[in-house]
Amino acid sequence: MTTLQAPPRAGISAAEIAAGRRRRTGRRRMVIGVLAALIVIAFAASLSFGQTYYSPKDVLGVLLGKDVGGTGFTVGRLRLPRATLAVIAGLCFGVGGVTFQTMLRNPLASPDIIGISAGASAAAAFAIITLGLGAAQVSVVAIAAGLGIALLVYGLSFRDGVVGTRLILIGIGIAAMLDSVTAYVLGRAAQWDLQEASRWLTGSLNGARWSEVVPVAIALAVLMPILLTQSRNLTASQLGDDTAAALGVRVERTRILVIIAAVGLIAFATAAAGPIAFVAFLSGPIAARIVGPGGSLLIPSALVGSLLVVTADFLGQYAFGVRYPVGVITGVLGAPYLVYLIVRTNRAGGSL
Repeated sequence: MTTLQAPPRAGISAAEIAAGRRRRTGRRRMVIGVLAALIVIAFAASLSFGQTYYSPKDVLGVLLGKDVGGTGFTVGRLRLPRATLAVIAGLCFGVGGVTFQTMLRNPLASPDIIGISAGASAAAAFAIITLGLGAAQVSVVAIAAGLGIALLVYGLSFRDGVVGTRLILIGIGIAAMLDSVTAYVLGRAAQWDLQEASRWLTGSLNGARWSEVVPVAIALAVLMPILLTQSRNLTASQLGDDTAAALGVRVERTRILVIIAAVGLIAFATAAAGPIAFVAFLSGPIAARIVGPGGSLLIPSALVGSLLVVTADFLGQYAFGVRYPVGVITGVLGAPYLVYLIVRTNRAGGSL
């Protein structure tokens, strides 16, 4: 979420204001640069390390299309699609999550919490177990369900505008119902279907293929610019609907546009990698803490989300002796923060 700046104190000079802006801009650029460098390092590590280590020279040869023997299959066909999907899906989760948190002015307003991920998961479980659909069809069903649930939550929470608390509570209720649907479908599944559905529902990059990477990359290329063009309006919406409208923001148009774009990113990423837990929830607060006040958090949050997914997937594969899906690692990171956030809000006497 973007943190609003306090009004300048009386008597502050224009030079001090300009110096403060330069400091904030410099810090923001430094954070973005460091995050991007860390993503590159984690991406390179994902390609080099595994049951067999390949030198950076061999990995670079594969990326350049050179013939490097067995390295080409392991790196080019197995590791590269997985690492690429981790980077792109993390970008989608990060920017989608912070969009909702900024728009609704509440750190709990992430797709994990308000039912969007639950809708995609329930639809995917139904498609796999009951309908027996293949991976491509399951992805289409999950995307459609994510968009449909988002529109349903928005419609049910709309009454002379959308209030963040009302949308969150309705979303939590719908998510609980959808989780029950998922549990019912899983309870009736055959063993083979149950394994496939459970792998998908956990959030996993195992077996990632280019056919799964390409749709997510296209969605990111199309929808991310839409959110970036609306970043100023999104930041202004934190001041409240009336103030934003007075500043020239078309509030409902902006809200609907960013919801569609953010849900599209989340839905495509979920369809490819499953609902990787808490990435959308964590990325915004982490970015806000390291970037500081002022400016949009869309790009920093996207980079934080990408770094979280790539790092968590690498740790899940090689850090514990047993391989864990990426969603297990991010869930371990995110669940304590969710509890902390709720306790802190309760102690402060606030509401969701």
